[in-house]
Amino acid sequence: MTDIRDSNGSILASGDSVMVIKDLKVKGSSITLKRGTVIKNIRLTDDEENIECNADKVKGLVLKTCFLKKV
Repeated sequence: MTDIRDSNGSILASGDSVMVIKDLKVKGSSITLKRGTVIKNIRLTDDEENIECNADKVKGLVLKTCFLKKV
Protein backbone atom coordinates (compact mmCIF):
# COMPACT_ATOMS: atom_id res chain seq x y z
CA MET A 1 0.00 0.00 0.00
CA THR A 2 1.32 3.47 -0.84
CA ASP A 3 1.76 6.25 1.67
CA ILE A 4 -1.37 8.31 2.25
CA ARG A 5 -0.55 12.01 2.58
CA ASP A 6 -2.47 15.07 3.76
CA SER A 7 -2.65 18.44 1.97
CA ASN A 8 0.84 19.42 3.25
CA GLY A 9 2.48 16.13 2.30
CA SER A 10 2.66 14.64 5.82
CA ILE A 11 2.18 10.88 5.94
CA LEU A 12 -1.07 9.79 7.63
CA ALA A 13 -1.54 6.60 9.65
CA SER A 14 -4.59 4.93 11.18
CA GLY A 15 -5.42 6.52 14.52
CA ASP A 16 -4.00 9.96 13.64
CA SER A 17 -5.84 13.22 14.28
CA VAL A 18 -6.47 15.62 11.40
CA MET A 19 -7.85 19.14 11.02
CA VAL A 20 -10.26 20.28 8.29
CA ILE A 21 -8.69 23.15 6.28
CA LYS A 22 -11.86 24.23 4.45
CA ASP A 23 -15.58 24.36 5.31
CA LEU A 24 -17.11 21.15 3.95
CA LYS A 25 -20.80 20.43 3.42
CA VAL A 26 -21.79 16.89 4.36
CA LYS A 27 -23.79 15.22 1.61
CA GLY A 28 -27.21 13.97 2.70
CA SER A 29 -27.41 16.25 5.74
CA SER A 30 -27.60 19.93 6.63
CA ILE A 31 -24.37 19.80 8.66
CA THR A 32 -21.23 21.69 7.61
CA LEU A 33 -17.81 20.71 8.96
CA LYS A 34 -16.20 24.05 9.80
CA ARG A 35 -12.61 24.95 9.04
CA GLY A 36 -10.41 24.04 12.01
CA THR A 37 -12.53 21.07 13.15
CA VAL A 38 -10.29 18.36 14.60
CA ILE A 39 -11.18 14.78 13.74
CA LYS A 40 -9.56 12.08 15.85
CA ASN A 41 -8.85 8.42 15.19
CA ILE A 42 -9.00 8.27 11.39
CA ARG A 43 -9.03 5.00 9.46
CA LEU A 44 -7.15 4.58 6.19
CA THR A 45 -8.85 3.09 3.11
CA ASP A 46 -7.57 1.30 0.02
CA ASP A 47 -8.03 4.57 -1.92
CA GLU A 48 -5.12 6.88 -1.12
CA GLU A 49 -7.28 10.00 -1.62
CA ASN A 50 -9.89 9.08 1.03
CA ILE A 51 -9.99 8.37 4.76
CA GLU A 52 -12.85 7.18 6.97
CA CYS A 53 -13.70 8.89 10.25
CA ASN A 54 -16.39 9.87 12.72
CA ALA A 55 -17.03 13.56 13.44
CA ASP A 56 -18.97 14.92 16.42
CA LYS A 57 -22.38 14.88 14.75
CA VAL A 58 -21.77 12.56 11.78
CA LYS A 59 -20.74 8.90 11.88
CA GLY A 60 -19.12 7.05 8.98
CA LEU A 61 -17.71 10.02 7.08
CA VAL A 62 -15.38 9.57 4.12
CA LEU A 63 -13.19 12.64 3.57
CA LYS A 64 -10.72 13.58 0.84
CA THR A 65 -7.16 13.94 2.10
CA CYS A 66 -6.69 17.17 0.12
CA PHE A 67 -8.95 18.95 2.65
CA LEU A 68 -7.10 17.66 5.74
CA LYS A 69 -3.99 18.62 7.68
CA LYS A 70 -2.28 16.37 10.21
CA VAL A 71 -2.36 17.70 13.79
